[in-house]
Amino acid sequence: MSGRQHRETELARRIRAKGLAAGRTAAQIAEEIHEACGAQFATTKIKSHRLAHGIALADVIEQVRALFERDEKPAPGIGETLLSAYESGLKRPGPEYLHYLCTVYRVEPPSLGYDGPCICGHGHRMPGVLRGADLHGRHGAALPEPTELRTPSMHPDKNVDSEEDEHTVRRKLLAILGQKPGANELDGQMLGACEGIRRRMDSTLVSSTVSPAMLDQWEEATLAFGRQYTTTAPLRLLCDVLLELSAVRNAMSRRQPVDLQERLCRMAAQLSGLSGMIMINLGDHRLARSFFRTGRIAADETGDRALRAWVTAREALVPLYYGDAREALNLAKKSRDLAGQTPCAAQAMAPVVEARALAVLSGTDSRKEVVDQAKRALARARSAFSHIKEGEREDVCFGYTEKQLYFYQGDVLTKLGQTLEAEVILDQALHQYQDHILDQTLIRLDQAQCRLIEGETGEALRIATEALGLLGDEYRTDFILRPAVALEQSIMARDPDHPALPTYQAQLRPRRTAEGEGAGGA
Repeated sequence: MSGRQHRETELARRIRAKGLAAGRTAAQIAEEIHEACGAQFATTKIKSHRLAHGIALADVIEQVRALFERDEKPAPGIGETLLSAYESGLKRPGPEYLHYLCTVYRVEPPSLGYDGPCICGHGHRMPGVLRGADLHGRHGAALPEPTELRTPSMHPDKNVDSEEDEHTVRRKLLAILGQKPGANELDGQMLGACEGIRRRMDSTLVSSTVSPAMLDQWEEATLAFGRQYTTTAPLRLLCDVLLELSAVRNAMSRRQPVDLQERLCRMAAQLSGLSGMIMINLGDHRLARSFFRTGRIAADETGDRALRAWVTAREALVPLYYGDAREALNLAKKSRDLAGQTPCAAQAMAPVVEARALAVLSGTDSRKEVVDQAKRALARARSAFSHIKEGEREDVCFGYTEKQLYFYQGDVLTKLGQTLEAEVILDQALHQYQDHILDQTLIRLDQAQCRLIEGETGEALRIATEALGLLGDEYRTDFILRPAVALEQSIMARDPDHPALPTYQAQLRPRRTAEGEGAGGA
C-alpha cells in the first residue's frame, strides 16, 4: 500500500469509528468519508462505501459471488482488479454487477456514484430486500407488478411515460437474465418502449448540468456496448443500450455548455445508431430506420462529418436487407460524400455497402460491367481501410475491422457468382470470426450458396444445416433466417427431392417441426 493509500485508509478508519460510536448508518458514514477524502485523495463514492463497511476488496468480491450462487447463476467474472477499476473511476460496472454491488452495500446506484435506478427496479435500502432469485420468479416468488417496480424519478422533470418505458426495458432485461420462457421475444410492449425512448430523444434533441466525469463514464459505457455487439444476444444488449440512451436523454433535457452538449450529442448518435443496428439483427426494419433517423439528428448537432457518415452508412444496411437495394446504393454514396477526404470508418464501409447493393441488383447472372463496377468499389474500400486510424480498425461497431472487410467482400463475390474468389475470402473471414455467432452463420450460409452455385447441393445443405445447428434460440431472428430461407427456396427450385433437404428444413424450423410431431403422436 502506498503512503497516499495508507493515509486515505487511516482517515476513513477514524471517520468510520466515530460514525459507529455516534450510531450512524454505513451509508451516512460513506457520505462523510467521501466528503472528507474525495478532495484530498479523489476517493470515489463506491470506494467510500467499502471503506465505510471496513472491508477489503476480497470481502466485497466474495459477497458478490455468494449472491450469484444464491441466485443460481454461474460464477461471475468480477475480481479485485475489476472492482479496483470501478473504485478508481476507470471503469463503470454493467447493470448486473451494479445491482449486486448495490445489494452488498444496501444503497441505490446514485449513492455509489452512478446515475439512474438499478435494473431490479426496487429499493435496496428497504427492509426485506427482494432477492435476485425472487425477481427472476424462482423459489415460488412472483415478479412484482409494474407499479411495484416503479421507483422515484431521479429527474423531477421526467414524465410518467418515460419511467414506464424504462421499467419495461428493465423487466425485459430481468427476464432475459433469469432465462424466463419467451424472454428473448421482441413483444409489443418492448417495441412500444423502444419507440417511446427514441421519440423522447428526438424531442430532447430539438428542444434541449452534467459533470465531465459522468460524461467520461457514459462514453466508456457506449464504447463497451459497441464491443459487446459481437458477443451478446441482440435483445439482451438492446436493453442495456436503451437504458443508457434514456440516461443520456435525461442529461440533455436542459441545455448544457457547448462542449458538454456536443459530447452528449455524439453519444446519442452512437447509441441510437447501435440501437438501429440491433434492430436490424432483431428483424424490425421500421424501428431500425427510426433509430438511424434519430442518430442522424444527433450527429448533425456535432458537425462531425465522420460521425454523420458512419450513421448514414449503417442506415444503408436497412434497405439493403429489407427494402430497395437502389436506396441502399444512394445512401452509401451519400455516406461517401459526407466522409469526403476525412480518413474514417465510413470511407471503407460505404463502398462495401455500394458493392453489396450492386451485387443484389445484378444477381448471380451478372454482366461483366456490373462485376467490374462492384469490384472497383471493393478496391476503394480496401484502399480507404488502409488509411483509417488503428483504433477504428479494431472497433467492429463504431469502426471497421479487417474481418468485416473480408466477410462483406466474400458476400459480394458470392452474390456476383464469383465463387472461386468468394470461397477463399469467406474462409479467411470465418477464421477471424470466433466471437460473433450471427456473422459466423451468415458466412457459412454464403459458403453454402457458393456450393449450390457450383452444383454441389448436398454439400450446400451440409454446411447450412451445421450453421443453423450452432444458432441458439436467442439468435434466431428474422434477420438471420431470411438468407437461410432464401437458400431453402433456391435448393427447392433446383432439387426439391434431395434427401438432405428435410434435415435442413427441420433445423430451419425446429419449433414448428416439434409441434407437428407432437400433434401427429397425439
